[in-house]
Amino acid sequence: MAGLGGLLALMLALANRKLFVYEDPRIEEVDGLLPKSNCGACGLAGCHDFAEKLVLGEVVAAKCTVSSPAQIAAIAGYLGVEAGAVDRRVARLACAGGRHVAFLRAKYVGLSTCRGAAVVSGGGKECGWGCLGLGDCVSVCLQGAITLDEHGLPVVDQDKCTACNDCVTACPKKLFSLGLVKDRLFVACKSRAEGDLAEAACEVACTACGKCVADAPPGLITVRDNLAEIDIARFSEARREVIDRCATGAIVWFDDAGVPQRGAAARKILRKDALPLRSGESA
Repeated sequence: MAGLGGLLALMLALANRKLFVYEDPRIEEVDGLLPKSNCGACGLAGCHDFAEKLVLGEVVAAKCTVSSPAQIAAIAGYLGVEAGAVDRRVARLACAGGRHVAFLRAKYVGLSTCRGAAVVSGGGKECGWGCLGLGDCVSVCLQGAITLDEHGLPVVDQDKCTACNDCVTACPKKLFSLGLVKDRLFVACKSRAEGDLAEAACEVACTACGKCVADAPPGLITVRDNLAEIDIARFSEARREVIDRCATGAIVWFDDAGVPQRGAAARKILRKDALPLRSGESA
């Protein structure tokens, strides 16, 4: 038995020597300097993977959008490299149809999640593309960057958002997307309904009137399937004046704080109460 034990121990020692994989000790040090949120905003599986790429020089420290400037400087200083710079991204919601401007065709009664409501005929909202307002995006946001406003519409805090993509995945209507903070022109609507029908369901819907197309540099904005679309490759040509004639305010301009601003011609929204049901039915 003693001989067998010794033989097994020798085999284990040889296997360990043969299969040993060296890991740069700096990886653990860098990992310890990261926020440990494992949010995926850097595009990698977690903080340890990011630490490995940092040590290999394949990414820059600034790519960790969760880390504070001081943390990024500390990581770069430890590795003796430049902190680098990246364009910040933020989650944006392509819907402005809160309860005070968007009609309901039915009252949904059931599991209080957007995903649950979407299973029942797409939810109770008359606009089949609209936000259901039950807060799945709020629940998955570990940074606390998303809250529901008084009208049941998600609001993204640009300063807290790390562009982790969780809200994009959680929304059953696919209303969230990640965009660069510097790209301020945005279509806050996903409705593909024809103009009058879209506005009848939601007062702030895009009606595909084409005024933004006419006011924008050629090719920046087009209308496809009753919805204005922006050519991302040409964002550098975007100007705030493009939204000035949008009567519903469906196309917006984000200010420095990340708050969407409507154009000068957009109708004022004075109503605070929720719009009534049109059908009086339950879903």
